[in-house]
Amino acid sequence: MSAKLEYPAARRDETVTNDFHGITIQDPYRWLEDPDSTETKTFVNEQNALSNPYIHSYQHRELVNKTLTKMWNYPKFGCPHKRGPRYFYGHNSGLQNQSVTYMMDDLEAEPQIFIDPNTFSEDGTVSVSSKKFTKDGSLCALSLSSSGSDWKTIKFINVETKEYLPDVLKKVKFSCLAFTPDNKGFFYNCFPSAADNHEGEEVDQNLNQKLFFHRMGTDQSEDIICAEFPDNPHWMSAASVSDCQNYLLLEISESCKPVNKLYYYDMRSHGSEGFTGLIPFIKLIDKFDAEYDYITNEGTVFTFKTNLDASRYRVITIDFENPGPENWKTLIPGHPTDVLENITCVNQNKLIVIYMHDVKNEMYVHDLATGERKAKFPLEVGSIGSLSGRKEDTEIFYSFTSFLAPSRIYRCSLTTDSVTPAIFRDNQIAGIDVSNFETSQVFYSSKDGTKIPMFIVHRKDLPRDGNNPVWLYGYGGFNISLTPYFSISRLLYLKHFNGIFALPNIRGGGEYGEEWHKGGKLDKKQNCFDDFISAAEYLIQEKYTQASRITINGGSNGGLLVGACINQRPDLFGAGISDVGVLDMLRFHKFTIGHYWVSDYGCSDNKEDFEYIIKYSPLHTVKEPIIGQFPALLVCTADHDDRVAPLHSLKYMATVQHVLGKSEKQTNPLLLQVECKAGHGAGKPTAKIIEEVTDKIAFMALTTGLEWRD
Repeated sequence: MSAKLEYPAARRDETVTNDFHGITIQDPYRWLEDPDSTETKTFVNEQNALSNPYIHSYQHRELVNKTLTKMWNYPKFGCPHKRGPRYFYGHNSGLQNQSVTYMMDDLEAEPQIFIDPNTFSEDGTVSVSSKKFTKDGSLCALSLSSSGSDWKTIKFINVETKEYLPDVLKKVKFSCLAFTPDNKGFFYNCFPSAADNHEGEEVDQNLNQKLFFHRMGTDQSEDIICAEFPDNPHWMSAASVSDCQNYLLLEISESCKPVNKLYYYDMRSHGSEGFTGLIPFIKLIDKFDAEYDYITNEGTVFTFKTNLDASRYRVITIDFENPGPENWKTLIPGHPTDVLENITCVNQNKLIVIYMHDVKNEMYVHDLATGERKAKFPLEVGSIGSLSGRKEDTEIFYSFTSFLAPSRIYRCSLTTDSVTPAIFRDNQIAGIDVSNFETSQVFYSSKDGTKIPMFIVHRKDLPRDGNNPVWLYGYGGFNISLTPYFSISRLLYLKHFNGIFALPNIRGGGEYGEEWHKGGKLDKKQNCFDDFISAAEYLIQEKYTQASRITINGGSNGGLLVGACINQRPDLFGAGISDVGVLDMLRFHKFTIGHYWVSDYGCSDNKEDFEYIIKYSPLHTVKEPIIGQFPALLVCTADHDDRVAPLHSLKYMATVQHVLGKSEKQTNPLLLQVECKAGHGAGKPTAKIIEEVTDKIAFMALTTGLEWRD
């Protein structure tokens, strides 16, 4: 039994309340919403002073760290993509904090370093979040993030000379990147009213995003607003240029709901003087009724992927000369069971179509003109990680991965209707025999009888004795699908702790299309928690494990999942790790980009939404178990997380420690860990990732009885 910890005393101001439709709700830790206050910083320091020594007390922590570092140290290649006459690809030699972008004149040429983000900062915390080339490949725009922040700085490189141009764009967030056809201008999004000193630690709402035009060689102060929506401050937009380079397309969204408006502008009517004001876009689709994702066009006939009257998506064509919905044509109809995930036009007239069938990818070639299926790619059970290829390219590259295999890069010519992909790069890990492990997929019943798929990965010789440790991971939101993917940290858990990794594809995700998503959002959000709880019950019933040996884990919306499930069923889990979670469901919409999540969660300002939100909001449903104690809990956040602000984790842990920390029977630790110079997760340097994973495994070892085995 663990020794009981003494928790820091956090000030409770019980005079802070809110009235929600006639119900008074206390918010005694409201002061933790201010990240700059001395009191908040003291709280964070005291929590780290408690959590870090506890985690570092694990006797094999250094062994875990060294082994993890050794396993991580293998070459990792990304998919090549052709831009202009050159090829580009990402590569990490093993332990580099950030992957390096290389370029080659042809696939047989000696690679040259094009961008090395490791030179941008001493600790590797400046990363390239995205990049965009001109059509001819002569210029490249880089979107740079510091310490994992969603705020970006855009810089430009001359590809031939590798020299940076003087142009620098700031206050950029959730932005498109699009060059004009003549390479003289650039479209991007920014929040011009943002504070000049934004560094990723502020919690202000992100409102009134605008689309700007930047003329290359000028100062950002001269940039022109091309689209704005002052009457709809929550709207955001993204501009892109059509394959033919004649049209500027503008997609407008109001939330995370998979719907958008679609406007366009014929740039041939503009002239070469540059944009001087708001662009007179033609409103092709001016309501939020469905998602319209541009694929390609032949003249005025545009091809879109859409979920209009197709919850699993279909492909349609719209002729801009006859744009009425009655003239739209279905090119590829929606599938009765499989989700159309991605589609790309290659070699002028071929469509590469990726479907998801029971959470596993299948890939086909279709004809652009007729929609007819021409060929099927030979894929094993797993996921397409990335695919590169454009309309002018005669071949594609794609990466394929699974739970037990790192990405393998394939190259495939598309000059004929048949496909014969060949291995281009094979990312192999020396010294690990993955043939000792196996993956299975089961379908279990949730509380309401719905069948939920779940992947289970473990050693082939695993005994079904009900005593194996389990890492149960979930998400369940925002139409996001969790497909098979490779993870060094999970492989270490399987290999050295004889553990089981389980991934249930709960409702709220996109694994079976929009109906699956709708089944786990808004007033049906409880289905997500029921699905996850049922996954744990299944694993116990089938003798994989027992409650005390299950660690539940999830990040962001998955952090909410952990908080809600551990509050509702503390008897069912040994430990929980909530990463950067959304935990205050009554106030999430008031900070950073939280207002965009109302489409999935609802909003406490609405009485009907409040009535179901208050039932599961982790911050507001903490209570001491009648029998037994609360599971061990590690709540993780980061000081530069400006997507899900740290205040969620801080307020939740303050509440957990207040309600449970003084109970004599509560010997399981209740810990908060706040990472410095890190954000929501993207762009995190390798060194930080390894330390973070080491800490999580150490916590699981201390709280669920993991035993190291060589």
